[in-house]
Amino acid sequence: MYTNVTRLPIEKRIDWLFHLADRHGTTFRGPEAWLARERYLAQHPTAIAVLKCMDGRINLPVMTNTPPGILMPFRNLGGAFDLGWPYLGEVLSHHVQGWVRAGRRVLFLVTYHFSKGDPHRGCAGFNYDTQAAYAHTQVIRRQMQQIFGAEHATIYPLICGIETDEDTIIVHGSNGEKLDMSLVTPDEKATLEPRLAALLPDMPAQMRADLLPLLLGNLDTIARVREQAARNERLLDIEHREWMICVGRGFDFLHTPNLALIIGPYSPNLDVPIGKAAGIIQGNMRSGRIPDDGFLLLASVPYMEIGMDKARAELKSLFLARFAAEVVRREHPDLAEKMFIRTAVLDWQSRTLETITENLPNTDRSEMTAASF
Repeated sequence: MYTNVTRLPIEKRIDWLFHLADRHGTTFRGPEAWLARERYLAQHPTAIAVLKCMDGRINLPVMTNTPPGILMPFRNLGGAFDLGWPYLGEVLSHHVQGWVRAGRRVLFLVTYHFSKGDPHRGCAGFNYDTQAAYAHTQVIRRQMQQIFGAEHATIYPLICGIETDEDTIIVHGSNGEKLDMSLVTPDEKATLEPRLAALLPDMPAQMRADLLPLLLGNLDTIARVREQAARNERLLDIEHREWMICVGRGFDFLHTPNLALIIGPYSPNLDVPIGKAAGIIQGNMRSGRIPDDGFLLLASVPYMEIGMDKARAELKSLFLARFAAEVVRREHPDLAEKMFIRTAVLDWQSRTLETITENLPNTDRSEMTAASF
């Protein structure tokens, strides 16, 4: 179980991680999982993407009991994104165009997170200021409306809060009201559909119908979390115990909370979230929440096709590993001595994680910036 992994020596934790990736890929490629995804998408055709924080607790597939491969994640420090950044805009536009050409609407869950039990279990990316984090989601929503239109007939940016103590989703409506799933009782499940219609009158009916299963799944998760809390088994899941920094994309196999800080390449100042993540890892070691024998820096980049696309992914992964390692060495030299580095690429079609090794001339670190993408 992952709850015991945190205390293992670092080499065994790394072995466990790659075994986890292998198991996830094997399951993802299996006929049952493939059929489950196909059936789900046939019943719920809306494409759903999630803009969220790098915090390992923000795991929407787990919170909503959604099959792996349905929700498209985008992660950055604090869930802070600027759609004016060229690479992020290109990635979002690429996915949106693909979904729309297939005849699908797109629902973006624009999220912020907080802890109701302790503000310092909230979002470190916004210095635990929930109002600032929420205000930023409104900025992202306005940017999306500027790019994709404000009528929301095809693309809908929906602001959602995540309360991490109970893994609760809070849906913010277009009329200023909100639906807090922690306040919904199991016998009120039948009321969710009309409540969503009142809360989100400008959302297409099919999109609301496809949002509903996520909220129903969240109700089940909240009930399970409360049972864990009653048995005093919840502390591990709400405290920071991350022991790895993941940079890049393709970390869907990490469907376990509080193990990794995941940083997408969606910012021109990529050194900021990397430095912040390293500080969190160092804090975890100093507090005794994780062993101080080492941490993992893992870079991964997905590819769609063999050949040139895969070769470029390998170059990008190597670049990300070098760049992130240099940030850690510069900002946290003591921690850097405990850094284990791995690079990989992910076959997106099969979800196979493939490790790669450095076989290129050393890049001049003075020329390495996030703008190199």
